[in-house]
Amino acid sequence: MRLDKFLKVSRLIKRRPLAKEVADKGRITINGQQAKASSNVKVGDELSIRFGQKIVTVQVEELQESTKKENAAHMYRLLKEERVKEEE
Repeated sequence: MRLDKFLKVSRLIKRRPLAKEVADKGRITINGQQAKASSNVKVGDELSIRFGQKIVTVQVEELQESTKKENAAHMYRLLKEERVKEEE
């Protein structure tokens, strides 16, 4: 499954165009490698997403083409969430 689609379906990022933009700016890594919106995501992959001053790291648990809002959180497991200090 494409990275941008996974982010939208899992509701980590609300809209697919926004997920593509975040990926194209280099703010997402898959297993430590910089990822593009078109990168493939597999079960077991570790995603790190930078949201402003916060980095969220999740592990992909399952892939679904679509899901209901209440089931979206089952698609990933939150590993860590950390704040990043502003670089001077």
